[in-house]
Amino acid sequence: MSELQDTARRSWKTAVLAGMASYLDAGALVTSGIAIGGYYAGPLQLGAGTIGSLLGLQTLAFAAGALFGGRLGDRYGRRKIFTLSLMLYSVGILLLLAAAGPALLYAGVVATGVAIGADLPVSLALANEEAPEGKKGTMVVFSGMLWLAGIVAVLALSSFMGVRGMAGGRILFAHLLIVAIVVLLLRLTLSESAEWAAARRAADAHTADGHQSIEFTRIRQLFRAPALYALLATGLYYATWNLGANTLGQFGTFLWTNLAKGEVEHFSQLSLLGLPIGFLAGLLFMRVVDTPARHAWFAAGSALLVTAWALPALLGPTKFTLVAVMLISGLGNSFAGESIYKVWSQELFPTLLRATAQGVTMAFTRAIAGLAALATPALALGHARLMFGLLLALMLTAAVIGLAWVPRLSEAPQSGQPTTANNPVLQTTGKATE
Repeated sequence: MSELQDTARRSWKTAVLAGMASYLDAGALVTSGIAIGGYYAGPLQLGAGTIGSLLGLQTLAFAAGALFGGRLGDRYGRRKIFTLSLMLYSVGILLLLAAAGPALLYAGVVATGVAIGADLPVSLALANEEAPEGKKGTMVVFSGMLWLAGIVAVLALSSFMGVRGMAGGRILFAHLLIVAIVVLLLRLTLSESAEWAAARRAADAHTADGHQSIEFTRIRQLFRAPALYALLATGLYYATWNLGANTLGQFGTFLWTNLAKGEVEHFSQLSLLGLPIGFLAGLLFMRVVDTPARHAWFAAGSALLVTAWALPALLGPTKFTLVAVMLISGLGNSFAGESIYKVWSQELFPTLLRATAQGVTMAFTRAIAGLAALATPALALGHARLMFGLLLALMLTAAVIGLAWVPRLSEAPQSGQPTTANNPVLQTTGKATE
């Protein structure tokens, strides 16, 4: 019994410290949006074009970090990469905190973008691999709870600290710097993923372990069936869903102040209203994500997301519709969006390609979001209804992919494709796993 308790404690410790990548990811994106688009904009005379380029560049840097970090994590280990990435993150946040002009802002957004991009796929793989059977989805969804916690922390600080101008932005970045350093020190106490280490030893010895074939250590297998279908489905789902979430995360303050003529503090306070509900809903989803009921919950979440984005698209961007899209999409994201994408990404790829696959889909998604961010401020100011209509269409596309395509990946025979062991959701569709 004591051994089981020790294993459970180690799993949760790993899940928390690995999942803090999601906290720091969300924290960096939301803080950059609030600080650069709000607190720093006036004192540093940042125009819409500069704000768009800074936030877009951060997202593009994330894409590059994910692409290379995921592959390096599969080749050299989870622990090495998430340690180095968190060190780079701390440097980037320090640059943003100390910035007195655009030069350091550009350097800071590149450093933080690359760091969180490299950290996230590797950390998620570690949390999944160290989780006990029957709890792997739970541990991955828990990282989504920490993503939400990062948003809550930043919004709470910006809502109630009562500081404006450059000082307000510096306080928000200081919060992230402190958290990053603490997490870095605690991560040094973690061991390497036992599952990755075993797969690496098998690969190095040119042997096979159960259903895991040595061919799955080679990146070209990621672009052949059946892994290619999983890569396309998860990548397209994440990209179409993320454009809406990224717009709210990076440009929510900009949209609120420019389209609805609201104040930064009021936006942050209103954003906090739905977060407790989203948090409780996320806890509920943690209880069902490793069961066959997960598909029904995902369908409900997708319906909420479509409804949320329909409001500003049909009624226009007002204070009411912007608050509504935040609250309703926040609830829908508890059962769909980022969390379920992360779960699928663990289940559908073998150990030595798991972080690589996530890195590719994250890179694709953030590259699309980064390019969109370059035009978002200008599009919002000139053609707001069109922008929200496009986001609604993308949310509908994501729902179709998640409801109709991803389940077929589980049903189709995938000879030699190892996935999460004993996954009850896949088993109910007729596909036995490892």
